[in-house]
Amino acid sequence: MPIHDQSRVAGNFTLRTFGLPGPVLVGFRRFGDHRGFFQETYSARDFAALGITDVFVQDNHSLSAQVGTVRGMHFQLPPHPQAKLVRVLRGAVLDVVVDLRRSSPSFGQHVAVELSAANGQQLYVPVGFAHGFCTLEPDTEVAYKVTDYYAPDCDRGIAWDDPDLALPWPFEPGAVHLSDKDRRAPRLRDLPALFD
Repeated sequence: MPIHDQSRVAGNFTLRTFGLPGPVLVGFRRFGDHRGFFQETYSARDFAALGITDVFVQDNHSLSAQVGTVRGMHFQLPPHPQAKLVRVLRGAVLDVVVDLRRSSPSFGQHVAVELSAANGQQLYVPVGFAHGFCTLEPDTEVAYKVTDYYAPDCDRGIAWDDPDLALPWPFEPGAVHLSDKDRRAPRLRDLPALFD
């Protein structure tokens, strides 16, 4: 799904939309000099001005040592659904989200975008979307904020390689590194309606 040219600005942040309603790409200004750079990565005030009013309650951080590590496609069910704000601290990923909202005209469609430490972009993933990523560089670190705490009883996933979704992963199935949990995730068509 391509990025639209429409963008909004609030403070040091920019927001760009996709053809699929819901997820958005958030950029920010970096202030650099001979020492390196400084940047704001989150401001409740500026995000609210951009239309993101979620309250984030937990920060998560992952390290994937190998290129081709796939983590996904994950989501949490109500009553503990999670919106996410995802960014890369080191390395790069192809970040992918899939619309799970059964009543949405974009149900089953996806957005894929490269996030990296170099480009400094963040992906906002609203409730009702599955989220996952594939590492493009070794020792990639990903940080993300979530709007609800981890709830094991609500933790779910769909198959990263579901042929009905045709997600644009950059590696062949035999070349990826997966958890056992992600290897066993069901196809989207085998699940009941999860989100309205």
